[in-house]
Amino acid sequence: MPNEYKILRPLLVYRYLMQHSDEEHPVTTTAIIDMLEKQGISCNRKTVYSYIDALNEVGCDIMLSKDGKCRGYFIASREFELPEVMLLVDAVSSAGFITPKKTLSLIEKLKSLVSEEQANSMVSQVYVDSRSTKCSNEEIYIIIDHLHDAIMRRKKVRFTYRRRSIDVYNKKKHTEKSFTVSPYALIWKDDHYYLVCNNDKYDNLMNLRIDRMKGLVILKEDYRHFSEVSPYKNKFDTRDYSSKMFNMFSGEVCDVRLKCSLNLQEEMLDRFGASIPLTASDPTHFETVVRAAVSDGLVSWIMQYGDDIEVMSPPELIEMIKNKADSIINVYN
Repeated sequence: MPNEYKILRPLLVYRYLMQHSDEEHPVTTTAIIDMLEKQGISCNRKTVYSYIDALNEVGCDIMLSKDGKCRGYFIASREFELPEVMLLVDAVSSAGFITPKKTLSLIEKLKSLVSEEQANSMVSQVYVDSRSTKCSNEEIYIIIDHLHDAIMRRKKVRFTYRRRSIDVYNKKKHTEKSFTVSPYALIWKDDHYYLVCNNDKYDNLMNLRIDRMKGLVILKEDYRHFSEVSPYKNKFDTRDYSSKMFNMFSGEVCDVRLKCSLNLQEEMLDRFGASIPLTASDPTHFETVVRAAVSDGLVSWIMQYGDDIEVMSPPELIEMIKNKADSIINVYN
């Protein structure tokens, strides 16, 4: 390396330590010297010490392990610690809207956040099955990028929306429909990525799966403001909206009164937040009032608890529960 690039030498040491060192696998001074010599840089131990001192001066947390068996330098703290990277890898692996190919690519990038030894031990526990429920839409990154851009610029988008079906001859079919919508938010829920948007034909919100979109383009036309089709005025509250949706079925949001078995207290608090009211109803039940969208998704969510939840109001939700229960009974009759 030419002398004018001497300033880069500490950076080579830092990169080497980032790739090859952690607390359990420190790197010896000899190994650092060997690495620099392969780059055409001749140095001694004293020079390596000065490089490490300079890196620590600018905020790099490099420590010396004095353990007799594992003596050497290692990166003591990173932007992402190993448990954090493992959480991200698990999220990417389980996300149904990311294709198998892009899943492996993302995991490779996440591996660079930890040492090679840590990456090898971590990724050996990860299995990505290309035959799983992951989508096959390789446009997903481009679509997400365009949607984010359109939301920021407040522009409408147009795309083709694809649905799958199987006929009586067991042949897979796809139906495609063109949509022009006003986009408001992107929500990752139940292992799928959704666009919350409005179709000008209706005065409500709709949720569409992003992995089913293709050929998305941003239009020059300004979007319809969300205040015209939702309760939000100055800012679309994504968190509030998501908390009220069940299985991303949209519907009219209202107060829902539930009578629940005592053993469901934790589940209600986890689902609706610690601020919901819990009132004793009798020795074995409590009542609570939550804000939720009355929809088929809410009906399915409630019915999974059987007789542990009774809907007290609104009347239309009670009627939906009854009709669903009757239809299930009819199937088995």
